[in-house]
Amino acid sequence: MADDTTSTDYSLADLCIVACAEAWRGDGEVLASGMGLIPRIAAGLARLSFSPDLLLNDGECRLAAEPIPVGPRGDFKPRLEGWLPFRRVFDLLWSGKRHAMTMPTQIDRFGNANISLIGDPDRPKVQLLGVRGIPGNTINHPNSFFVPAHTPRSFVTDVDMASGVGYDPARWKDGVRSDFCELRRVVSNLAVLDFGGADNAMRIVSVHPGVSVDEVREQTGFELAVADDCGETPAPTAEQLEIIATALDPHGMRLAAVKRG
Repeated sequence: MADDTTSTDYSLADLCIVACAEAWRGDGEVLASGMGLIPRIAAGLARLSFSPDLLLNDGECRLAAEPIPVGPRGDFKPRLEGWLPFRRVFDLLWSGKRHAMTMPTQIDRFGNANISLIGDPDRPKVQLLGVRGIPGNTINHPNSFFVPAHTPRSFVTDVDMASGVGYDPARWKDGVRSDFCELRRVVSNLAVLDFGGADNAMRIVSVHPGVSVDEVREQTGFELAVADDCGETPAPTAEQLEIIATALDPHGMRLAAVKRG
């Protein structure tokens, strides 16, 4: 087993996976739902390194006793520990016992997220996934986000459609924000952000190595606050890199999933 010292030999994807995994630190026994390649690997890393009580599913209808690697599995046989049909997922969702990390196409400064369409909702330029379960997710349990390309097209002043609700009081009746909305972390290919700014606006928590605060601001379509203790995103440890490369993504699929620009 590798030691826990930081490594200088890692990819941007590895850095993002480790930063995403931190979203689940201290969550306890909740369903960790990583939507997309990087969030899925990150949930597995959190389970294997510092959040052993996390629940993981097999992508179908069962709980997995260990993360299932992405890509071809060869002789790998998943160890399963329970039945998790769709209706039981809803039981976890409604009770707040789930923390999902999704990949919005657009997100604004208050965390309103769009996975539905681009352009005028009456005549969209691009049709995406649709609203799906995001409205219920964002008012029932914690949510975080991974955005692989940090640009003004993804971090926008106004989302074309608010598929998932955020902290913007203007979108709530009488200007009152729902107390159920809990948005925790945004990880992009440039930085880690949270919603610790004024009125729960997005702010920069750390910038990735080689990236400046000014660069993150230039690539964002709205004003960004900066945390007082903003620094550099921590590098992966040798142990984390070993877990990612051997147990979670042995075929290196992550390497093409996120790039600097």
